[in-house]
Amino acid sequence: MSYSADIKKLPRHFLPADYTVTDWKNLEPYFKELLERPIGNYGELEKWLLDMSELEAVVSEDACWRQIKMTCDTENKSLEEAFVFFVTELQPQIQVYADKLNRKLVENPYTAQLDKQKYFTYLRGVRKSIELFREKNIPLQSELSVLQQQYGVISGKMTVEVNGQEYTLQQAAKLLESPDRTLRETVYRKVNERRIQDKDALNELYSKLIEKRHQVANNAGFDNYRDYKFKELGRFDYTKEDCYQFHEAVKQHVLPLVNTIYKRKKEKLGLDTLKPWDLEAQPDGIKPLTPFKTGDELLEKSILCFEQVRPFFADCLRKMNEMKRFDLDSRKGKAPGGYNCPLAETGAPFIFMNAAGQMSDVTTMVHEGGHAVHSFLAHPLELSAFKEYPMEIAEVASMAMELFSMDAWEVFFDNKEDLLRAKEHQLERVITIFPWIATIDKFQHWVYEHPGHTEAERATRWMEILNEFSSDVIDFNGLDNYRTYSWQRQLHLFEVPLYYIEYGIAQLGAIGLWMQFRKNKDAALDNYIRSLSLGGTKTLPELYRAAGLEFNFSPERIKILMKFVQDEMEAIKR
Repeated sequence: MSYSADIKKLPRHFLPADYTVTDWKNLEPYFKELLERPIGNYGELEKWLLDMSELEAVVSEDACWRQIKMTCDTENKSLEEAFVFFVTELQPQIQVYADKLNRKLVENPYTAQLDKQKYFTYLRGVRKSIELFREKNIPLQSELSVLQQQYGVISGKMTVEVNGQEYTLQQAAKLLESPDRTLRETVYRKVNERRIQDKDALNELYSKLIEKRHQVANNAGFDNYRDYKFKELGRFDYTKEDCYQFHEAVKQHVLPLVNTIYKRKKEKLGLDTLKPWDLEAQPDGIKPLTPFKTGDELLEKSILCFEQVRPFFADCLRKMNEMKRFDLDSRKGKAPGGYNCPLAETGAPFIFMNAAGQMSDVTTMVHEGGHAVHSFLAHPLELSAFKEYPMEIAEVASMAMELFSMDAWEVFFDNKEDLLRAKEHQLERVITIFPWIATIDKFQHWVYEHPGHTEAERATRWMEILNEFSSDVIDFNGLDNYRTYSWQRQLHLFEVPLYYIEYGIAQLGAIGLWMQFRKNKDAALDNYIRSLSLGGTKTLPELYRAAGLEFNFSPERIKILMKFVQDEMEAIKR
C-alpha cells in the first residue's frame, strides 16, 4: 500500500476562492442556491452533492478554527466571542437549511440511482438527521454549544502553588511521579482542593446541561436524552444492553487484573497501604521517566518514532508541522485535555494538548497522532460526509497507534530499563483505563435516565458506581470529599455527552490489531490503513472487518484480549 501525506486543500468550484465566513448575510446565498437549484438528472444530483460538500467543508473548517483558537487561549474574550457568534448567529440558520437540503436529497427521484454500497451509510445518516430534527431545538442546541465551552473556561483557570511555583493542574501531575511521598500527597491534596473550589460552579453547569439536553430529547419525542443521543451518535450496531454487558465484563475480567497491577505497585514501593497519590510513583532511587522536556522535542521524537513504524505516519506529522497545526505545551489559560481536530477543507488536522514532560504525554501524542493519520487517510474521499467516521473506529485509529508505536519508543528513552518501564506503564494503562470507562459510562446512563435528580442524589449515585469499579487494593480512607466530585474532571460529561464507551470498545479493537501486529507487522498496518481509508463509507462492523477485526465486545472476547495483554506484560518483565 502506498499513501502520500502531501495533502491538498480541496479545490473550490462552487464558492469563490477567496470566500471567508463572516456573517449570515454573506453565507445564506450559497445555502439558498443549493435549496432552489433544480436537479433534473443523475449528473445534476452528483454535481449538487459535490457543491453541498464543498460548502459543508468551508463552514466546518471555519467553526473548527474558532473553537481551536478559543481553547488555546480561554482568557481571550474576542476569541470566545467569535465562537459564540458562530453557534448563536450562524449555526441556528445553517441547521434549518441543512434539514431542508436533507429532505430535498431523500425526496429526489434520482437519489434511488446512487450506488447503494457507496452511499448507504451517508443516506442512513441523512434520514436519521431528518428524523431527529426539530426547529424548536435549534435555540436549545445553540445554548448548549455555548454552555459546554464554559467547562474549559472554568478549568483553564485552575492552578496550584507548590514550593513557591505556580503550576497548571496538568503540570502539577508530573510531581505525582516523585519518590518523595510527602510531596506527592501534598500535590494530590492541593490539586483536589483547587478542583473543590469550583465544585459548585461545575455542579450548577452540569445541572443546566442535563436540563436542556433532556428538553431536546423530549422535543424530539424521546423519553430521555440517553435514547436520543444513541440515535444522534448513529449507534446502529449496539444497544444500551450491550453497554450494561460491557460494564459487567469489566468487573468480571478486568478488575482482577487491575488489582494485581496495584498489588505489584504496592510491593514495589514497599508500602503498607497504597494511596491514590502513589499510583504514578517510582521507588526511591528510580527517577521518574522524562521522555522529553518541551513540546518541540516531543514532536521531533514522535516524528522519529512514527518513521520507524511506517514512514507515511511520520510524513503526516511533518506536514502538520509545516502547516503549524500543533499547540502542545501546557500553560495557564489554556483549556484542559487534548484533541485532534480534523479540518475538512485544508485536510491536515490540528493537535492540541497540555504536555508537561510526562510519560502520559507521549501516550497522548501518539494517540492524537493516530487520529491525525486517520484524518489524512479519509481526506481524499469524495464528499465531506464520507469523512465523518464513527467514533468507535476513530478511537481504534488512536489507541492502536499507541500500541504499534511502542516498538519504536527507544527514541524517547536513553536506556533499556526506562524503555521497559515505559512499555509496562503503557500496558498497565491499557488495562486500568477500563474500570474508569465503565464508571463514566454507567454514570451517564443513570444521569440521563433520572434527569430530575438533585445534586445530593447525583453525588450519592456517583460514589456507588465509583466504588463498584474501584480497586480494593487502593486505600481511599478519608478522601471521600475529593472522590465525591471526581466526575467533574472528565470533560466528556460536559462537552461531549454519552461519548465514552467508545474508548472501551475501541481499546478492544486496538488490542486485536496489536495481536495481528505481533504476528505480522506489515499485514496489521495494511489492515489498519485499509480500514481508516474508508472513512465513514461503511458500517461499523464492516470497518472492523476491513481491519481484520470482529466487532465484538462480549465478556468472552474481553477475557481473551485481557489475557493477551497480561501475557505481553509478563514478557516485558522477563
